[in-house]
Amino acid sequence: MELILQNIDTHVHLTTEEQRLFLSKTETLFVKSKTIVQTPNKVATEIYFVNHGLLRSFSVTDGIVEHVLQFACEGWWIADMYSFISEKKGNLFIEVFEDSEVVVLNKENRDLLYEKIPKLERFFRILAENSLVTHQERLIDNLSITAEERFDKFCKKYPTLIQKVPQKHIASYIGVTPEFFSKMKAKMLHKK
Repeated sequence: MELILQNIDTHVHLTTEEQRLFLSKTETLFVKSKTIVQTPNKVATEIYFVNHGLLRSFSVTDGIVEHVLQFACEGWWIADMYSFISEKKGNLFIEVFEDSEVVVLNKENRDLLYEKIPKLERFFRILAENSLVTHQERLIDNLSITAEERFDKFCKKYPTLIQKVPQKHIASYIGVTPEFFSKMKAKMLHKK
C-alpha cells in the first residue's frame, strides 16, 4: 500500500490517521492476465490504481477493431472516467494485461473520503486535470504529427512497455494498423 500513498503524497499530504482511513476504503486485488475488469454498457463504479502489473483501456469498433486509449503501469490510475463521472453506461473495456495487483476504490467510498478528507478531492481534481492535458496533447498529436513521431513519443512515455506489449496494441495506441506499424518500424530501423 506504500505505492498508492506515495502517489497521493505527490500532490497532497495525508496524516497517518487519514492514510489509515483512505486505505480502509480501498480493496487490494490480485488479478490474472486477460481478466476484463470493466466492460462497455455497464456503469463504471470503480477506479483502479496499479501496484504491480499492467492494464489497458480500449474500445472496440464494429465488434472487431480495437482502439487502445491508455496503458496503466505500476503507479498509474485507470478507469472509464466518462462512465464513472456521468454514471451512464460506459464504452470502454479495461483489461488486465499481465498478472497484476490493483487497488480498487469504488465511487461510494471515494465520495465518502471526499467528505472525511477534503484534500482528496483536490488530489483527484489534479489527476483529472493532468489526464485532460495528456488526452488533449494526444489528440493534437494524432492530428498534427506523423506516426513515426507518435511512436517516438510512445517510446519515451512508456519505455518499459516496448518489450511487454504486442506490436498490434502499440499500433492501435498510436493510431495505425499493425501492418503499417510493422513497415514503419522496419523503415525506422533501416534509417539507423
